[in-house]
Amino acid sequence: MKKTETYESVWDALADTPEQAANLRARAELMEKIADLVHANDWTQAEAAAHCGVTQPRINDLLRGRVSRFSLDALVNIATALGCRVRVDLKAA
Repeated sequence: MKKTETYESVWDALADTPEQAANLRARAELMEKIADLVHANDWTQAEAAAHCGVTQPRINDLLRGRVSRFSLDALVNIATALGCRVRVDLKAA
């Protein structure tokens, strides 16, 4: 019988290391916050792209949750372009 592995989150299952999982989790959370702003302002993808200083296909990737296509740096830049300040909280694991 094959033993089933369990993980705390999908990021832990996808990543090879805890550090990679933490990076994926942070990017996904920031992407979700940015997507929430886009939806709250009822922007089209083209409007959101103009506000964020990126292309419409880039916004499409963000809204579809394509985490692997964004670095934390890129997401911080997008959030800043929207007039937001990114804050980092550290919590014990």
